[in-house]
Amino acid sequence: MIQIEVDNITIEAKEGETILNALQRNGINVPTLCHMEDLLPSGACRICVVEVEGMRGLVPSCSYPVSAGMKIKSRSPRVINARKTVTQLLLANHPDDCLYCNRSANCELQDLSVELGVRQRLYKGERTKSRLDVSSPSIVRDPDKCILCGRCIRACEEIQTVSAIDFIRRGSKAAVGTAFDTGLNVSSCINCGQCVVVCPTGALTERSNVEDVLAALSDPNKVVVVQHAPAISVTIAEEFGVKAGSDYDGKLVAALRRMGFDRVFDTSFSADLTIMEEGSELVDRIKNSGVLPMITSCSPGWIKFVETFFPELLPNVSSCKSPQQMLGALIKTFYAEHQGLDPDNIVSVSIMPCTAKKFEAKRAEFSYQNRQDVDYVLTTRELAQLMRMTGVNMDQLPPDSADNPFGERSSAGKIFGASGGVMEAALRSAHYLLTGDELSELKIPALRGSKDRKEVFLEVGGTKIGVAVVSGLGNARSLMEEIKAGRDDIHFIEVMACPNGCVGGGGQPIGVDREAVKERMKTLYTIDRDDSLRLSHKNEQVLRLYKEYLGEPLGEKSHALLHTHYRTREVLR
Repeated sequence: MIQIEVDNITIEAKEGETILNALQRNGINVPTLCHMEDLLPSGACRICVVEVEGMRGLVPSCSYPVSAGMKIKSRSPRVINARKTVTQLLLANHPDDCLYCNRSANCELQDLSVELGVRQRLYKGERTKSRLDVSSPSIVRDPDKCILCGRCIRACEEIQTVSAIDFIRRGSKAAVGTAFDTGLNVSSCINCGQCVVVCPTGALTERSNVEDVLAALSDPNKVVVVQHAPAISVTIAEEFGVKAGSDYDGKLVAALRRMGFDRVFDTSFSADLTIMEEGSELVDRIKNSGVLPMITSCSPGWIKFVETFFPELLPNVSSCKSPQQMLGALIKTFYAEHQGLDPDNIVSVSIMPCTAKKFEAKRAEFSYQNRQDVDYVLTTRELAQLMRMTGVNMDQLPPDSADNPFGERSSAGKIFGASGGVMEAALRSAHYLLTGDELSELKIPALRGSKDRKEVFLEVGGTKIGVAVVSGLGNARSLMEEIKAGRDDIHFIEVMACPNGCVGGGGQPIGVDREAVKERMKTLYTIDRDDSLRLSHKNEQVLRLYKEYLGEPLGEKSHALLHTHYRTREVLR
């Protein structure tokens, strides 16, 4: 450790770290717009400048290393004036529509303006005017609100390795866009929404379905059914100022009923169903020399990624639909028949932590008898907006339970929300399907936690099985390259497009730190620890569904409703 002086106070810093890291660790706030934790600094925005004794110009604290004896001023008049000037220049080319922007009150540029006391427009001139990109089913781009911080580019290229967007043109005409400045729909975008999560302004948002859902709820001729994903209950409360990781499952169900949904189902039920189908598929591939490794198909961003970049590995991908689509298919078939409802009068809504689920719901593969499995998808953020619009306060509602037959779930289905949860749930049931016996210890610690990549080798019924878990598509790319190169000791792979899985999804609250994501994950595993039903193959409602309607896992009817096939990116175009 070395000592440096900051604003006449001596603090300790680590040799070689940046000024920004040293100051933030010691509780000294330095504003930034382009900085991204764990990525190399870009020094693009110049908001984080500080004054260093002996240097003529101001230095960007995000990229300048500390040295012993350094004397720094982080809030001198010169520093504050420089930050203020940069902010004023950004605002000079920014729309004056804060009242209508969905990032109002949660915009870093707006916060910075308040913090620096920017209260009038000093610089005037012709502003850039760009067309709104609404071509994607998941994401809307408003280039007029872009401040060229580059965070979306770095998330897309360095974390996800998709590279759908980049800086285009030069000088005053510079912008963030796709190749040939076309729409996101014809780019390599996989709809994961990680660009939306890191965007400091309203330049990137999800494509909203709030008005569509409100219209459905107001239609007396429609039966509006909603399902909520495993990660939603441990996240939604954060949108209302409750500490991260609080489980609001019962209150969430009550809130959805109060908003007017006719039936409230739990996607964790169909996660259990997914395990029955996916576990059976894995066992079938192992026993009958099928294509291995088998790769999960729960994450629609991952599916589009493999279609685009690794189409030769499509035979490895499980044919199972995601839990969202499985439940959507059952709502318009089994449930409609069971309740005597016309499927055309059912509006199926899902609440997901993911923007890519909007894309998934629109795919032609996910329809049965010419009906889409799911009609509308709301992100966690959109759900919070809907609650505010309808005046529903979860804290004032007594907890309620989801409706059967799709309300009962095991905790194995619940941990789908965390990276590694699908694999752990699948192994619990695959062990039973292969051996007839339960795992002696249901918890598999090596598959838990926030590591980007985890590998485990298990002995199951005399068969050695290698499994791998990756989250974040950059990590998935690395593993897929190994598989292509001939690696053959892995039999089953779980891939989640978003870092840490659904708890870190592209539709989750904006502006939270990694500790909040860890708390969400921790709560899911606490639910699993304390639950009395921890095995998907012990879910009585799932077993009843097979007995009364589906037949056997991988059977003719279950295959028609719960499985699909995927196409290469060239075909999708």
